[in-house]
Order: sequence, then structure tokens, then C-alpha cells
Amino acid sequence: MVASKIHAVRNILYVSSLLLVISLIASCESDDKGDTTPPGELSVISTEATYGGAVITYTLPEDNDILYVRADYTNGKGEAVFRTVSKHVNQIEVSGFVLEEDVTVSLTVVDENQNSSKDVALEIRPLRSFIFLVQESIQIEPDLGGVQVSWDNATEKTVFIYLHIQDGEDEQIRILSSANKNEKIFVRGLEAKPLLFLTKTEDFDGNISELQEKGTYTPLFEEKINKDTWKLVSNLSIDGNAYEGATVNFWDDVIDTFETNSDNSYFIINRNDNGGILRWPLDIVIDLNKKAKINRFKVWQRAYWYNGPDGKSYYYQEENLKSFDLYVSMNKTDWVLLGNFEIEGPAGGTDEISQALLDEAAAGHNFNLDEISPEFRYLKFSITSNFGSDSFCHGSEITLFGRDNL
Repeated sequence: MVASKIHAVRNILYVSSLLLVISLIASCESDDKGDTTPPGELSVISTEATYGGAVITYTLPEDNDILYVRADYTNGKGEAVFRTVSKHVNQIEVSGFVLEEDVTVSLTVVDENQNSSKDVALEIRPLRSFIFLVQESIQIEPDLGGVQVSWDNATEKTVFIYLHIQDGEDEQIRILSSANKNEKIFVRGLEAKPLLFLTKTEDFDGNISELQEKGTYTPLFEEKINKDTWKLVSNLSIDGNAYEGATVNFWDDVIDTFETNSDNSYFIINRNDNGGILRWPLDIVIDLNKKAKINRFKVWQRAYWYNGPDGKSYYYQEENLKSFDLYVSMNKTDWVLLGNFEIEGPAGGTDEISQALLDEAAAGHNFNLDEISPEFRYLKFSITSNFGSDSFCHGSEITLFGRDNL
């Protein structure tokens, strides 16, 4: 009898425990599902048309678990797209439209459990896309070795300019891009002959204008500035005549190569010949003995490595010049800064230097000016750093391009 009662009690306890476990599991599953109540709808306050879009201002519902607001619509290419913004703002911008026509935007509020409110649909009427305004503002002017392309972009949104350059039946296309309000880009490498220019513009969503003819322009003739008349202004210049180096080698039209020391043409600035320290900047001042204007230039590093690893160049090693400023003057007193420039590349061991960087160094580092320089007679090459040495600084050659002997 006692055993039977004990067995009955055990059964009751087992059933009770089983029911408790089932209850806990059910409770956990319910918790995993989370809140399933959707948030309330937002209330639209106003809409402001923009070029190719609109800004919608609203107030959020009172729900305390709102995560973001989502806008769904069809853009100018007929694609279904959406935009989202955080709960911490009360505006959302929609864009990607082309024409000034009515479009429908659906707004929903989404909470932390991904529940969505009912859609709030509204009609907006964007202004004509900003790509047309940019296209209409494009101006082209001849420049040394190319043209200068400028445009206005009041929206400051990214725009792509497709510049078609036609020479009879031959055509090349350059793609220019910017989000600046006022942009000016130089297109280089064009022959000095009449060329037909056409443009079209595209926004980030892929909407694009029609190709429009902008006119025929002749790039200005660009030439290498002859160096035969150049002279060192020694009283304004650093001493670069250490060992086999000479300052005047910087413009002797002999470019140092790494394969042999038979053409080792470079300057060597040694701190021991210059007061015991490399006092940056290290200035090299050149009298061209004529007037010139330039739009670009090239600089070469020292290439040959004495007692270095077999088959390795000296490019990007610690004694080579790295950064510099370029100045011009008509009187050696009043200097105009043309820009701050730097040779990009790793310092130190050659194992990590890519072949692309080595090829660039061998071909010469090309630098474009933002604008054509003023007319000048004197050039100051002001070295501001090397690749790491506190004892020496080397460089092989400089070549200028523009208009010679004005």
C-alpha cells in the first residue's frame, strides 16, 4: 500500500515537472517572438522639392521602440528603390528622379522588432534633375597640352561628366567626377589641333543626360622647356656637390639608371658640407636665363645603388628626395608657390616595393599644376623631406613642360 502511494506521488511529481518544463519552453518561445505590435503611422508636415528629388519632413508616432523610417518609391530609371533614416531625425530625402512630374512615395515606420507601420503614401513633384543644370553650366577652355573643363553643381551631389573628344573619326572619352559646388578639372595629353568636344552628365543613380556638343577648341601647344641656358644660383642654393654628385646634374638631361654607374647623374646633398645638419627645406635655385610658363613637370630619383643588392635599384631608399615645394619668380626675391608635392612610395627595404612603383620611378614622377604658372625666370626647388636619412639627400633630374622662351 505504502509503495503504491509512493509510486502515485512520483507520477504526480513527474507530470507536474513535465508540465513546468513545457510551460517554460512555451514561455521562451513566446519571448523569442518578441513584440509583434506594429508602430503607429508618421505624420507628414511638409515636402520640399529639390533638383531630382524632395525632402520630406514628418513627426514620428509616440512608440518608444522606433528604429528607423523607410521611404519606398520608383526612381527615374523605373527601378524600385528605398531610403532609410534613423529615428533621431525628422526628415528623409528621396532622389534619383529626372523629370518634373508627380511621383508616389510610401513612408513606413519600423521598430526594433522589424514591425512596420501602415504605409503613408504621398505625391511629390521633384524639380528637373540637377544633371541638366550641370550639363548646361559646363565650360571648356584651351589649356597647355589639353583643355580646362569647369562646371557648377549647386546640389553638391556626385556627378559624372563624360567628355567625348573627337578628332575626325577618332574619338576618346574621359570621365570626370566631383561633388564640389564649383569644379575645374584639367584634361591633359591632347594634341594642339582643333578638336570637337561633347559632354553628357550622369548622377549616382545612373540617370544620364543626352550627349550635347560643346564646341571645337584647340589645346595650346605644350613643349619641353629647353635646359641649355639654365644656371645654378649658388648663393641661394644648397651644396649638392658631394662625392660623384653635382647640383647641376639636376638639369643636365641625363637620367640616372640602376643598371650601371656609367650614367650616374644626380646631386648628393651631404650634411657635412652644409653645416653638419640637413636643415629643411633644402633649396636649389635655378636661373633659366629666359622666360617660361609651365603646366606640369617630372622628377626622377637617384637609381644606381653602390654596393647594393644585385639587380636592385636605389629608388625609394632613405637618401632619395621625397617631398618638395616648387616656387617661381621674376627677380629672385618675390616667389610664387606653385604647389606642395610628394613622391608616394615606401621607404626602406626593396622587397616590399611593387613593380608598379619601380616602373613609375624609372619613367619619372609626373606632377600637374592646378593652373598654368605665371611667367617666370627663376625656379626654386625646395626639398622638404627625404625617405628617412638624416645625413644625405639625392635626386637625379627635373624636366619642365609648358611654353618656352616667351
